[in-house]
Amino acid sequence: MSIQYEIPFEEQLKACQQHINDKLVATFSSLPFFDSPLGTAMQHGAVLGGKRLRPFLVYSVGEMLGLTKKSVDAAALALECIHAYSLIHDDLPAMDNDDLRRGQPTCHIKFGESQAILAGDALQSLAFEILATQDMPDVAPLDRIAMIAELASASGFAGMCGGQSLDLEAEGKQIDLASLEQIHRHKTGALIRAAARLGAYAAGQRGRDVLSLLDQYTHAIGLAFQVQDDILDVIGNTEVIGKRQGNDQQLGKSTYPALLGLEQAQKKAYDLYEEAISALTELEKKSYNTVTLKKLASFVIERNS
Repeated sequence: MSIQYEIPFEEQLKACQQHINDKLVATFSSLPFFDSPLGTAMQHGAVLGGKRLRPFLVYSVGEMLGLTKKSVDAAALALECIHAYSLIHDDLPAMDNDDLRRGQPTCHIKFGESQAILAGDALQSLAFEILATQDMPDVAPLDRIAMIAELASASGFAGMCGGQSLDLEAEGKQIDLASLEQIHRHKTGALIRAAARLGAYAAGQRGRDVLSLLDQYTHAIGLAFQVQDDILDVIGNTEVIGKRQGNDQQLGKSTYPALLGLEQAQKKAYDLYEEAISALTELEKKSYNTVTLKKLASFVIERNS
């Protein structure tokens, strides 16, 4: 299956969701004792819903650079395992203490805190096993190593974990916009940036040649994604967004609507969209087809969940 530019974006995204879900189920089914409490908790955290935007970004960049879907399947799967692990841990009582995720009980509510912690740990390990061992046709060994290093950096202290730590430290405190942006560029933006970079590294030198423009694009949509999340926490519907509306306010978190007001936060999201489009315009000058990436940028600021 390959993403086709002429079909509507929603259908492209739905096809990607199904493809990733099928790949995840097949991966879990191949694990020993996959039907154990731990395996069931892992599947609950990884397969039960989700927009799959990060895998979609991997595939979109890979296709833009002339790669087959099979060449980036491992990268897409690994990213989604990391994302799932982060959500399981993010929902824990010691973190955000959420009881709903994607409209379903969070992992620790359904399976207990101990199994949820282990499920997150196991998903993180599985991500790197997938990226290190699964077949990636046309991807050179050195490029695979670069992809592993990129995912490790984006997941750890310099990326997602560092951002989560900053977020926890900021709870109940008044912080400025620069500090809020630093949190989100690490906590949310790092994996979005990594998604594009994994697709680029898989393409070798031609991918490296456009890394700076892809970084500009993901820098913008990564922050726009979080701004929209903050907006939905104010105006979203719990049944639609799949988690408790107003939870950020209850936790005393600083958000873009809280610091800027709702209208200015919405303007911030649109300005970031314009930054993303500007980067894509430069890619088009290099004769790359960026139609899908443009549609993704629009989706990020227009979504209601």
